[in-house]
Amino acid sequence: MEFADTTPPGPAVPDARVSERATDVVLEAAAANPLSGSNEIETPSSQVVRFAADKPLKLESQQTLAPFQIAYQTYGALNAARTNAILVCHALTGDQYVASKHPVTGKPGWWSTLVGPGKPVDTDRFFVICANILGGCMGSTGPASRSPHTGKIYGLDFPVITIGDMVDAQARLIDHLGIDQLFSVIGGSMGGMQVLEWAARYKDRVYTAVPVATAAWHSAQNIAFHEVGRQAVMADPEWAAGKYQEEGRTPRRGLSVARMAAHITYLSEEALQRKFGRSFQGKGQRTFSFDADFQVESYLRHQGSTFVDRFDPNSYLYITRAMDYFDMAAEHDDVLANAFRGTQTRFCVVSFTSDWLYPTRESKAIVTALNAVAANVSFVEIESDKGHDAFLLEEREFFATMSGFINSAAAKRGIAPARGR
Repeated sequence: MEFADTTPPGPAVPDARVSERATDVVLEAAAANPLSGSNEIETPSSQVVRFAADKPLKLESQQTLAPFQIAYQTYGALNAARTNAILVCHALTGDQYVASKHPVTGKPGWWSTLVGPGKPVDTDRFFVICANILGGCMGSTGPASRSPHTGKIYGLDFPVITIGDMVDAQARLIDHLGIDQLFSVIGGSMGGMQVLEWAARYKDRVYTAVPVATAAWHSAQNIAFHEVGRQAVMADPEWAAGKYQEEGRTPRRGLSVARMAAHITYLSEEALQRKFGRSFQGKGQRTFSFDADFQVESYLRHQGSTFVDRFDPNSYLYITRAMDYFDMAAEHDDVLANAFRGTQTRFCVVSFTSDWLYPTRESKAIVTALNAVAANVSFVEIESDKGHDAFLLEEREFFATMSGFINSAAAKRGIAPARGR
């Protein structure tokens, strides 16, 4: 059986304004209420649906997970025909708070530039759903959760998961909400991987799909970057073989270094040079020490320290491993086109010129596979020097692309424009 959430779906989205950009130097102190001291892991501030032991989730590892829960947030209202639902899938370090204030950091939603009233993903017109992924640490069941079987925190006893497992768990949520077909599934980076998996696994349930700045498999280079991050976490003595929560410890330094290394891959050389160059901190001169002399050093240290306050180290291990295992071609006889054979979904694939983490050639491979099965696909490469993070920032061409694609598909779907527009 399912246990319904206690919060009714469809609260209005706050008209939050982004007060800073993802690549700006931030000088404020770390969040006062770190995740380790909050209740967000077990009892999140958002909505949550709990699936009982008699509704197990079969994982690709052949293990089962039961009971489990998925935390999610909704914005806007579901129409009478239930045809206006959009699922937004978050990236590696994201969560369900796509367009509302984060309960731990107090910052605006991670995609408040795109999702909200009158924005490209218009919550005056669409019912937007965003779920914390399986394996996450903001209310969905993951390694930081307490096992109902032992009463202890899962830690490394949590089964290894895949992108497909995350999508199957999301499908359970969509069933719970009574939605047969999603108007769209949208996501960037790891969120884009989920979009592709949705389009392959649940062809009849996805009217449109928008994979942004992503790939159909994880490259050797990206696996290598993730391994560096995982080793940084596991090399921290405070990690305690994954049992740090039981022992009241946190591998802050290891997770901070992992975040610093990963964050470099989200930017471009041009963006780093433009924002920081070789500028010094403080008095603008060398200290002849190993302090953060350069502004870019200070920026990365800040990114690392604040990340620790809102993310679970073991979740970082599990989610990066899920991304590494992602290979849609391998799942379909090494032919990517086979994943989409028979699809009626309308696709809009988006890449950015300076994204070296998931370069345009990866998006073109997706488009080629879709063309091979005569799918309805549009492709846009956005000129930007902001690197991979460009999909999270205010890029006018990206916003125009999203608005045009969504509005065109909505017209074909019979979804009326918002009142007064």
